[in-house]
Amino acid sequence: MMTHYDTIVIGGGPAGLAAAYPLKAAGQTVLVVENDLWGGTCPNRGCDPKKMLYTSVAAQDLTQQMQQHGLTGLPQVDWPALMAFKNTYTDKVPNNTLAGLKATGIDTAAGTAQFQDERTLTVGTTDYTADQFVIATGQQPALLPMKGQQYLKTSNDFLDLKTLPKRITFIGAGYIAIELANIAATAGAQVHIVQHNDRLLRQFPQTYTQKLAELLTQQKQIQFDYNVEIETITSEADGYHLQGTNGYQATTDLVIDATGRTPNVTALQLGNAGVTTDRHGVVVNDHLQSSNSRVYAVGDVVSKSQPKLTPVASFEGGYLGQLLTGQTTATIAYPTIPTIVYASPKLAMAGVSLETAQQNPAHYQVTTQDVTSWFTYMRIREPYAQVSTITDQQTGLLVGAVVLSESADRLINDFVVMIDQKTPAAQISKRIMTYPTVESDLSYFY
Repeated sequence: MMTHYDTIVIGGGPAGLAAAYPLKAAGQTVLVVENDLWGGTCPNRGCDPKKMLYTSVAAQDLTQQMQQHGLTGLPQVDWPALMAFKNTYTDKVPNNTLAGLKATGIDTAAGTAQFQDERTLTVGTTDYTADQFVIATGQQPALLPMKGQQYLKTSNDFLDLKTLPKRITFIGAGYIAIELANIAATAGAQVHIVQHNDRLLRQFPQTYTQKLAELLTQQKQIQFDYNVEIETITSEADGYHLQGTNGYQATTDLVIDATGRTPNVTALQLGNAGVTTDRHGVVVNDHLQSSNSRVYAVGDVVSKSQPKLTPVASFEGGYLGQLLTGQTTATIAYPTIPTIVYASPKLAMAGVSLETAQQNPAHYQVTTQDVTSWFTYMRIREPYAQVSTITDQQTGLLVGAVVLSESADRLINDFVVMIDQKTPAAQISKRIMTYPTVESDLSYFY
């Protein structure tokens, strides 16, 4: 017997759930399919557990900065205890997610979904049909094709380490590598980051990433090995031996491949449904609709220019919830999207890029300030803090920002609100903020 639904959502992570709940609330029959952990990557193996580990990093960083300035003695990270703390959250995510769906009356199916044709989906031995489908399967870590690939581990493995190896090598210098390397180094590991070129975090301005690399080297003793491509990994008695271009050799206890992620589309058999994909994921229009008018896609599985971040995925899911219930017919319109790297210090940006602004001085004004000596940063003895603001030459309005600071997450969110609300500088100066705080500095930035 074939079961029919108004909408089938493939993927039980933030993007899929953000679509499923409003669809059900609007009276639709909804099925959510998941072939891994209910809740998706972010709460199980991504941003949430990473941030829980980072909490100890931030605490140790602050304690280190305040040594001989009111504090004496540096606490050490107890890795097993820290992981146990992380597990108090992650262990509950799948069951809590599933329970929430069932309590709302949303049907669920565990297994790999495969399209049989444009409107038929098979999960296990059961066939389902639907008026519309939402693909929200996200991405998975990619592994470099090399001799010894079997010895490579991923961010998933790192976030589930029972004990912390003494020596860890990360291949790649993107978000994942920098964030996990920072955690590992703070916890006491000797960390190398191997990058195929001479840049890290290529999405961010190079002047900022160079300073971040300098700080991570000075403060955390992280070693950056640039312009190296790992070609071979062998397992020996004293650890894993790495060999790469330019005569590179190293020995380590753990190798994390953090070179990127690939969209989870292979198992779906999207060709049977007439859904077009490219190497970045499902190709969609400005209504998140694929080449099959019945099939939509949201989140990290989408081929798009917007950052593949959990808040973006949830925003897209919420948009589809309105679109597929007739509450809107408008194209998706993204607000300003902030991005952040949880390193030491944090690096964040939003809006018009620094590169774009510098290339168009007639249109944009860039103000870069070393704010290390400002009271907000001096009082906690930040090693270095810098902020660039970008304003429109014609209107004087804030349109972009870059922040390198331990307070970057708070400050960039303030800037995003100001950008989206088109807040003039004069209006900021008329506000009274609690002092001394990050927010009380806002009127001095532009």
